[in-house]
Amino acid sequence: MKRYSAFAIAREGLRYHSGWERAWASPAPKKRYDAIVVGAGGHGLATAYYLGKNHGITNVAVIEKGWLGGGNTGRNTTIIRSNYLQDPSAAIYEKARSLYETMSQDLNMNVMFSPRGLIMLAQTHHEVRGYQRTAQANALQGVATEWIGPEKVKELVPIIRLDGPRYPVLGGLWQRRGGTARHDAVAWAYARACSGMGMDIIQNCAVTGIETEAGQVSAVNTTKGRIETAKLALVVAGHSSELAQMAGFRLPIESVALQALVSEPIKPAMDVVVMANTVHGYMSQSDKGEMVIGGGTDGFNNYTQRGSFHHIEETVRALVETFPMLSRLKMMRQWGGIVDMTGDRSPILSKTPVGGIYVNAGWGTGGFKSIPGSGWAMAELVAKDAPGPLAAAFGLGRFREGRFIDESVAAGVAH
Repeated sequence: MKRYSAFAIAREGLRYHSGWERAWASPAPKKRYDAIVVGAGGHGLATAYYLGKNHGITNVAVIEKGWLGGGNTGRNTTIIRSNYLQDPSAAIYEKARSLYETMSQDLNMNVMFSPRGLIMLAQTHHEVRGYQRTAQANALQGVATEWIGPEKVKELVPIIRLDGPRYPVLGGLWQRRGGTARHDAVAWAYARACSGMGMDIIQNCAVTGIETEAGQVSAVNTTKGRIETAKLALVVAGHSSELAQMAGFRLPIESVALQALVSEPIKPAMDVVVMANTVHGYMSQSDKGEMVIGGGTDGFNNYTQRGSFHHIEETVRALVETFPMLSRLKMMRQWGGIVDMTGDRSPILSKTPVGGIYVNAGWGTGGFKSIPGSGWAMAELVAKDAPGPLAAAFGLGRFREGRFIDESVAAGVAH
């Protein structure tokens, strides 16, 4: 695999860019692999990458029923943060955030990580108390956050309205090293690195069945044939329940659509990420000038990947009170992604009732920000057949034992 660099660009420019190789290969599947990862989104590709980098397992296939990065990885609002209240959550998200810091260098591709800073607005006295508590918890966890007052919020976000009629801005939880990254580039960078290690990335290859022998996985049946393996990682977000059913067990997951939209491009107006949880909206400005806007999940289970008019109205109506300038913008496009929600709004990184099958699911609306940490922890689980410190608290057994990691209550929002 050739390295990307300024010298490479200059060299290819001199020969009319005729020497660029494909970023990753597209081979036919082999008969057998040491491990198979189902799902070529960010989490699946990161799992494969860290299997190779950290554990030396490179006879790996990543199979994807559609195209690489075509699921939730390419359908989110790209927010990166780690200011969670509960210790297990803060640990895995901070690991992910720290890996984003050096990802471009580690993977030799610019993922456009932008640590522009992130504010979670407090617009009720309950939120003030909650975020001040979170700031204290983050200090104990080694996560750099701070409570800021409304004057500082206005300094960071000049377009904000502090004295809204229903929800005035009372302050915010500020994470200076939070931010965004380019979602497609994250998937492409991991795919290129995996291919460079000799792993096979097989697109348009849907799983149709999972074979087991004596309680142990033995093979997967796909639209491109039968593939044998002793280790199978299911990393398919909203479709996790479907694959679990093929293997003969159930997951405590509901699949719902999460919608987002972008405005027409405008001149730079906001250089931080703002989350307004009371009105349930969050916003940043992309490098192209679009205002990237997201809201909550649909109130009913579904597998749609489209937007809806009522959701636009609910999200934008709430944000316009805090950001009046939004009322003058036109929407350019909207979309939806299928998110997998657990009862406590925290992920599942776990062994399953079938030997050799591991599941990485339940990230809900917080999947993109966790990609590197999720892949790091999942790779350790698959390689060692036992969870490491990052994944230990997120096993399936917690639902049976009542050890919930309830971020939906603790942090005020599960994003």
